[in-house]
Amino acid sequence: MYRINSIEQLRSISRDFFHITGLTSWLSTSTFLHFYATVLATTAFLKINVMEQRHPLPPFTMETAVQKVQMAEDAWNSKDPEKVSLAYSVDTEWRNRAEFISGREAVKEFLKRKWVRELDYKLKKELWGFRENRMAVRFEYEWHNDSGKWYRSYGNELWEFDENGLMQKRFASINDLPIDEKDRKFK
Repeated sequence: MYRINSIEQLRSISRDFFHITGLTSWLSTSTFLHFYATVLATTAFLKINVMEQRHPLPPFTMETAVQKVQMAEDAWNSKDPEKVSLAYSVDTEWRNRAEFISGREAVKEFLKRKWVRELDYKLKKELWGFRENRMAVRFEYEWHNDSGKWYRSYGNELWEFDENGLMQKRFASINDLPIDEKDRKFK
């Protein structure tokens, strides 16, 4: 029995099978095409799943949990909604303050709106705790509005990841503190 771990491996097995057995000589063209279409469909499915993995994968260790938090911090500081959204499952569920968001596309739209309002955004995240596929994260970030008023926002997030390392649940509680520009920590 074969354990298929990659697209290339599946294609190689199908080529080898037909070459070694010589079955291509007696298989009808339609049977061969049906088999090959099945191989192509399966490889397309594998490609989608492989592309959707976001390492490190759960269950997390201290090292991989810290790595996952740092990756999130770096992505959010890019302020690129497309890049950030790829860390979330297609059916991700969020609560951000009092807003409920469902799905990766909705996350992308939320982030676009966020970074239009929250200018010169700079974020710092810290792992607070983890277990298996869940994490608790503390964060703070600074930003200003279009009038130039600065804020430092403090919060906590609870994260849950699927088996592919994509965040399927994110619950964030956030409070904003008005600050003077001279009191900024992150520049």
